[in-house]
Amino acid sequence: MHLRFLSLAIAAVFIAPAGFAQEKTPTLDELVAKNVQAKGGADALRALQSVKLTGKLLVNQGQIQLDYVQVKKRPGEVRTESTLQGMTAVQAFDGKDGWQISPFRGRRDPEKMSADDVKSLVEDAEIDGPLVDWKAKQSTVEYLGTEDVDGTPAHKFKVARKNGDVNFVYLDPDHFLEIRVVTQRVVQGAQTEIETDLGDYEKIGGVFLPFSLEAGRKGDPDKQKIVIDKAEPNVRVDDTIFHFPATASK
Repeated sequence: MHLRFLSLAIAAVFIAPAGFAQEKTPTLDELVAKNVQAKGGADALRALQSVKLTGKLLVNQGQIQLDYVQVKKRPGEVRTESTLQGMTAVQAFDGKDGWQISPFRGRRDPEKMSADDVKSLVEDAEIDGPLVDWKAKQSTVEYLGTEDVDGTPAHKFKVARKNGDVNFVYLDPDHFLEIRVVTQRVVQGAQTEIETDLGDYEKIGGVFLPFSLEAGRKGDPDKQKIVIDKAEPNVRVDDTIFHFPATASK
C-alpha cells in the first residue's frame, strides 16, 4: 500500500503541470493566430483579394427592407449600395477619400465625406477584420481577458487604430471568430459608440465571412441588420467604382 501510494504521488507530480498548463491564460499572439486560422488561414486570407456581397438591409426594426450590395477590394477599397423604390444610396472609399450619394435625404449628387465620416468606411473596407495583420495596420492591441456576450464568455481585445478609433473585439471561445465589435470614435467633436454583432459565418473562397451583421448605437434597440444572401470571391472590379465620379462637382 505504501509503494502504491508513493507511485500515485509521483505520477501526480508529472500530471499536475500538464493540467495547469491547460488552464493558463492564452497569450495575445496565440489568440490572434487562432482567429487567423479560424477564418481560413493566412494563405486563404491573402488569396481573397476582393469580394462582392449581395443581400438585404433591414431598418426601422425590420419594417423597411432595402436591396444591399457591397464590394470590397484590397488593400482598402469599398463601395456599398442600398436601394429602395428606385433610389440608391451610395457610400464609397478608394483607400484615401470617401464620398456618398444620399437620395433618401434629398441629395442626389455625389458629395465628399468628412474625415470623421470616412472612419467607418476604413473598417468596412477590411476583408479580414481588425485583428489580422494588426501590426501592419499600425494598430495597438491588448488582450483584456474574457467578458460575457449574451451568455458566452468571449475573449475581449482592445484595438487602438492609428486614426484614433478604438475597437473592442469579442471572439467566440470555441470558434475564435468575431461575434461582437464595439467601436468608439469621435465624430464632429462628440464620442460615439457603435455595437456590431456578427454571425452566420459561411466559407467563401476559403475564408469564413459573417452573413449576418446587426449594428447601431450601443443600447439602442433599433439597429440596422444586414443579411447576406450571396457572396462572390475574387470578382473582377473596376477601380473607378470606388473613386469620386469625375463628372461630379467637387
